[in-house]
Amino acid sequence: MTYPKLVIDLKKIERNTREMVRRCQERGVEVAGVTKMVCGNETIGMTLVEAGVEILADSRIENLERMSKIPVPKMLIRIPMASQAEKIVKFSDISLVSEPSTIRVLAEEALRQNKIYDIILMVDLGDLREGIFYRKEIFETVEEIVSLRGVRLLGIGSNLTCYGGVFPTRENLSRLIEVKSALEERFALSLKVVSGGNSGSLTLFEDTSFPVGINQLRLGASLLMGIGLDDKPIRGLDTDIFRLEAEIVEIRMKPSIPIGRRGLDSFGERPVFVDRGVRRRAICALGKQDVSLDHLTPMDSDIIILGGSSDHLILDITDSSEEYFVNGRIEFTLTYGGCLAAMASEYINKVFL
Repeated sequence: MTYPKLVIDLKKIERNTREMVRRCQERGVEVAGVTKMVCGNETIGMTLVEAGVEILADSRIENLERMSKIPVPKMLIRIPMASQAEKIVKFSDISLVSEPSTIRVLAEEALRQNKIYDIILMVDLGDLREGIFYRKEIFETVEEIVSLRGVRLLGIGSNLTCYGGVFPTRENLSRLIEVKSALEERFALSLKVVSGGNSGSLTLFEDTSFPVGINQLRLGASLLMGIGLDDKPIRGLDTDIFRLEAEIVEIRMKPSIPIGRRGLDSFGERPVFVDRGVRRRAICALGKQDVSLDHLTPMDSDIIILGGSSDHLILDITDSSEEYFVNGRIEFTLTYGGCLAAMASEYINKVFL
């Protein structure tokens, strides 16, 4: 096996998923398993489904296409691009939508493909990413949707925490339920789905704050990493699921400060150095092209990440009690963003336990 290598524990993903599906089912909530962090990896998608997830969700239609053989409905969770309408209708069953012009294109494409395509209208509860903010515009959009052939309004949804960092609360999620009731009354509809956000909403499970009426959550980080709001671990879930291993290609004693006139580095930044004297430094064959170094933490807490370039990671291993050697390995844990980048990198091998 070549390096760098991302080691993924499928058994822990399965355990997390079964547990979260159980907790959600107790509250009448359906789980859409979000695979965007793992780039729609088919093996992981199948693991989620085998553990009880009934819908697979992703932000990119290419990832849903990658999982097309898995026999569950697919949901596109990024507001769709009209330019991708043909692939969206072909490889997904549901989209989160907000723009009437794009909804019209999806409706036309669905008719061409002889389908009825489901949509969930996004309502902005204050996080100010996607969704319709003003109530009047929500009603105007639904009025147009119900006149279209080819699409069916499955429900409404919202997203919090991802852009504005706005916490899900009983109050803001209850507004979503109020909008649903008003739409059903005005247009004589029966909306099946109220999609109440992502893993950040799980914090409301800890007391009685989670509002009755929210019947779907789009969960990714909680299933794949065991984390929720503010990336805090969720009680009872595994968090040590992804591990990155990099190969050491050089170990040398060197000064701490570069010698000579200095300018910007290869990324246009001016690096800052701490003078620790002459230190034992290791270079690993891993770089910023693979993953942002800020998203890595050495599992050996005595190792210091000094920096790196597109293809090199430079470490201070002086204080470590471990015996490292050239062609040996150093292991790292990753943040959500680090896992996302590592999964996307074609230069990092993926290994499943």
